[in-house]
Amino acid sequence: MSGGVLRLPRPAPGRGQVFSVAGCYFVASFAALGLPPYLTEILPELGDRHARWAGVLYVVPTLFGGLCAPLWGRLADRFGRKRLLLRAQLGLALSFLLAGWADSLAAFTAALVLQGILGGTFAASNGYLGAALEGAALSRALTVMQGSARAALVLAPIVVGALSGWLSPHRQYALLAVLPLTAALLLAALPEPDAATLPERDAALPEQGGALPEPGVVGAPRVRPRVLFLLEFAFVFCTVVSFPYLIALVDDRLPGTTPLVSGVLFALPHLCYLVSALAVHSAFRDRPSTGMAAGFVCIALGLAGHGVAGSLPALVAVRLLLGAGLTLGLVCLQVLAADCAAGRSPGGLFGSLEFFSKAGAVAAGLAAAVGSARYGPAAPVLAGSAAATVTALATLIPPLNRRIRWSRRCPR
Repeated sequence: MSGGVLRLPRPAPGRGQVFSVAGCYFVASFAALGLPPYLTEILPELGDRHARWAGVLYVVPTLFGGLCAPLWGRLADRFGRKRLLLRAQLGLALSFLLAGWADSLAAFTAALVLQGILGGTFAASNGYLGAALEGAALSRALTVMQGSARAALVLAPIVVGALSGWLSPHRQYALLAVLPLTAALLLAALPEPDAATLPERDAALPEQGGALPEPGVVGAPRVRPRVLFLLEFAFVFCTVVSFPYLIALVDDRLPGTTPLVSGVLFALPHLCYLVSALAVHSAFRDRPSTGMAAGFVCIALGLAGHGVAGSLPALVAVRLLLGAGLTLGLVCLQVLAADCAAGRSPGGLFGSLEFFSKAGAVAAGLAAAVGSARYGPAAPVLAGSAAATVTALATLIPPLNRRIRWSRRCPR
């Protein structure tokens, strides 16, 4: 009992259930993450000879996915998280089939729009986990979910490239539609998470800048949703802005670099996350604000280093530094999101969080395209470094810190 509010424990799912949800997201996201890098090969088959629409179509699923994520999240809270997660997987399968069968640029574009509208598997998976878990268990599960996303981002383009000798990337959309269908079948065996609403803890919280936890009470930092959304937007912008033109930057700095080396350099930050995310979670789950600030500092320094690195060892070093920032930021965002989800409807929260994540990705893609066209391939990484520097400073000044307040929780 704390402040007159009874904390009702939720029946937590086992580790196998968490990894099942993460594994299904990994399987279903293969086409969504592995095929867009091959748009320059797909579009000439559909009449766009010079693939002029590749940049626009790259962000179409992201744009429509972000716009629809809050709606799907609210519907999940109303009609059931498992149902809406299954809907997302089946929606992906349908859109992939339509994309693989499309015989014109208009039909292919319509399929990508449907992919954004009907998909949303990441937000739906997080909403499912958020209904069954809370606190450190939820933040750890969200960290595992991000690991499945990073693994798919690393492996999917490689698998698609390997299959391209037998089947064009365009037709692979139809082939890979079997993956979200398989994920839906696996998820159908999982139970609906406990939908019982936990008591609001706001009544037991001190106001802005409130006191530290009382003796014997476990305290955890709680960030308001709007601050969480702003941090998510800034983080995604700072990291994604470097993705589209990294290969061009490597070719500019190290002429003659093989595609394999370029691919490894691209994958290094994501590999850092896969190797160290759970250890970082253990180290920063009680101080996520510190981890966020450190993450933005590492991102700022790492991206700035991309602008001056002129050798392979230097590029490896700055990619690893960016990977440290990526890992710190992602893990601490999951901790803050899990803490923010306590006492709230998880579908609505994670749907809105996905909206700001997608908005950050779209803004990053547009900024990278404009900056690279005008100032060269180094412009996107320098823009990301500047944005990360501003955000790192903002996380350390009192106005934002006053929005991070302490909660009071009963001992477990």
